[in-house]
Amino acid sequence: MPRGKTKKIEIEEETKTEPSPSKGKYYYGCGKRKTAIAKVQLLKGTGEITINERPITNYFTVKTLHGIIKSPLTLTGNLQRFNIVAQIYGGGVTSQAEALRHAISKALTQVDPLNRPTLKKAGLLTRDSRIKERKKFGLKRARRAPQFSKR
Repeated sequence: MPRGKTKKIEIEEETKTEPSPSKGKYYYGCGKRKTAIAKVQLLKGTGEITINERPITNYFTVKTLHGIIKSPLTLTGNLQRFNIVAQIYGGGVTSQAEALRHAISKALTQVDPLNRPTLKKAGLLTRDSRIKERKKFGLKRARRAPQFSKR
């Protein structure tokens, strides 16, 4: 290419528009636990739970985690009333389940403000602020010191 002349490059802009799983009105909640973050949409429906575009039974294989996730719905009596569409990232399996429970609880307070005292009493609206403590220099972990040797 001769000097001084610039080649015109046309860049096609791709507009990514994610199709929202919700067609109508939905209730939103965001929950956190350790490093896990869950974003939830509650839709009128039959009680299906979809996590990262997968059914709950495929995403969480441990049955006890299903009980943790569904606990705010059973407390308020909304187990078969809403479909749940969730996006979860970060953290481990249990941490993700507890973040999802927190998000569902926050969304249920938007559905009906009378759900708030029930969920608050059960401790489901409080964000568990315990996170991993940082490692300090001179130590092996956050508080674990190297073994002391007298000789």
